[in-house]
Amino acid sequence: MTIDNLQYISLPLGGLGVGSTIQQLTQQQLLLELEYNTEKEAFRQLSEQMGIEQKVKRGDAWWPLKTGKNYYNSLNQLVIEVHRTTEDEEHNFEFGKAVRFFRKTDNGVRFFDFTATVSYVEDSRMVVVIPDARWIAELNNADNLGIQLYFDETSYRLMREALKRVINAKNNRLAYLRDLFYSHQPAQHFAFHSMSFPYLNPTQQKAVNHVLRAKDVSIVHGPPGTGKTTTLVEAINETLMRESQVLVCAQSNMAVDWISEKLVDRGINVLRIGNPTRVNDKMLSFTYERRFEAHPDYPQLWSLRKAIREVREHRRRGDSSYHQKIERLSSRATELEIRIHTELFSEARVIACTLVGSANRLLQGQKFATLFIDEAAQALEAACWIAIRKASRVVLAGDHCQLPPTVKSIAALKAGLGVTLMERIVQQKPEEVTLLTTQYRMNDQIMRFSSQWFYGGQVESAPSVSHRSVLELDTPIQWIDIDEDGAHEEFIGESYGRINRTEARLTLEALQQYFSRISKERILNEHIDVGIISPYRAQVQLLRQMVKRSEFFKPFRRLISVNTVDGFQGQERDIIVISLVRSNDEGQIGFLRDLRRMNVAMTRARMKLIILGNAQTMTRHPFYRKLYEYIHQL
Repeated sequence: MTIDNLQYISLPLGGLGVGSTIQQLTQQQLLLELEYNTEKEAFRQLSEQMGIEQKVKRGDAWWPLKTGKNYYNSLNQLVIEVHRTTEDEEHNFEFGKAVRFFRKTDNGVRFFDFTATVSYVEDSRMVVVIPDARWIAELNNADNLGIQLYFDETSYRLMREALKRVINAKNNRLAYLRDLFYSHQPAQHFAFHSMSFPYLNPTQQKAVNHVLRAKDVSIVHGPPGTGKTTTLVEAINETLMRESQVLVCAQSNMAVDWISEKLVDRGINVLRIGNPTRVNDKMLSFTYERRFEAHPDYPQLWSLRKAIREVREHRRRGDSSYHQKIERLSSRATELEIRIHTELFSEARVIACTLVGSANRLLQGQKFATLFIDEAAQALEAACWIAIRKASRVVLAGDHCQLPPTVKSIAALKAGLGVTLMERIVQQKPEEVTLLTTQYRMNDQIMRFSSQWFYGGQVESAPSVSHRSVLELDTPIQWIDIDEDGAHEEFIGESYGRINRTEARLTLEALQQYFSRISKERILNEHIDVGIISPYRAQVQLLRQMVKRSEFFKPFRRLISVNTVDGFQGQERDIIVISLVRSNDEGQIGFLRDLRRMNVAMTRARMKLIILGNAQTMTRHPFYRKLYEYIHQL
């Protein structure tokens, strides 16, 4: 069976000419505007209609807040520390996100008239970049202070600019890559004998060799558990034998952190632009900010910056030497800053950042022979072009049969905005794709259905995992049919979606029964971990509350995670329990029709997968009918 047999999504591809390429990219600009307007309007409505308590519950706000110290960080940005005073609920704040401070008053919410940016977050403490010093006093004196996520204009501006540059590119490398990616024109390769990597399996070795031979583009297609990251780290390491430095990007901060950590473990010098989502000493040690302030010349630079601020603060009217003092100090500070910056960049072998982060001023003017984009199937094409502008060749890694990019506008999605650059190249140039075919995560029966439906049956289980299970003679997959009276879904508003209370109760009952079979001692001694997944955020929150209130699950709380499908991307657990929620007489299943989400949810499980759902509702869809039949035939 060839790569062409895989179940790829049909793309709205046009002709092969440059005119058609420009036309399609111009259409992308229009669709991006549609998405921008949809998201901005949805955000406005959400801000106006939703109360602060609900935003806190959703993880989109912290309230009430206490302000802490303010200072200039090593990048010379004014920052303020804030601390939340409520219990540590999960939240959606992370580096680079736009935020707004607010005060809660008797008459409602009053927002401060500036947008700030998250520098980093850990537990209940957040460091926020403030655009102007005059706001510090107001924030410190504000009562009932809070902070919430704000609409992110910057990402859209950078994507717009990137598309414009790609469309206008002529007679350069960017124009060549654009025309190559939008046509069936063959990509170019170097010619040399395959290298052997004994610690990789055959398809992983093939992928690394393909990356090394590619002059233009290469794709590593990694289904769940097939060692995509291991393969990518090896490909980056081998590329660094031939190039002095590479750029490594991903859509999310979490994905950048993951690949960066693996590269650091391999002994590669990584310079991370931006702050990690998990703040610990290991992760922080390779960030630009931490390296900058650890440089021997930094104390001198800090003194100069302090002197500049003091001269500005104590400026006297008619002081003729003021401009000379500022110019002299600024000139010396700039010289030191450039020296530190140059040294940090010349030492680093890998520059790592998000796709949007590749437009950071720190990377201005930087060019790279090779760009690696991890989780490329989750990134909008426009975001990829932000980073591609800096590179001569591109290596994309990911799986377009797993989570797609987030697109809020239904019209933009239907018109093709959700089609990623990786999908486009996979369809135009299947010969540039290497499919990894051995998985090391799941019991074979859990993986087999996914392999058959999404990967043409080409993915097989390594012998070491094919029979793994928690209990002897256990059935690796169960579908518990929710057909009780009253087990119907409820719609609880646009911002939360749907819940199914009966199914939530039965979900925890099923897990409790399974735990009782394993025994408390074994679960705790062997750290058997569990993921409870639901596609609906409201169901996730209901399940979280129920786990928290449950006396039975009290000893196991550290071993149980409850989250949406997106929240579990890239993760795995010994036991996965999925609550499908949908239960209605019409057979409506909403966005569960996007089967890539279900592929992600099912393939998080190492040893046991329990699915709860109303079979009558779900099996009207051919995928769920086939899955239900598959499970009951085991």
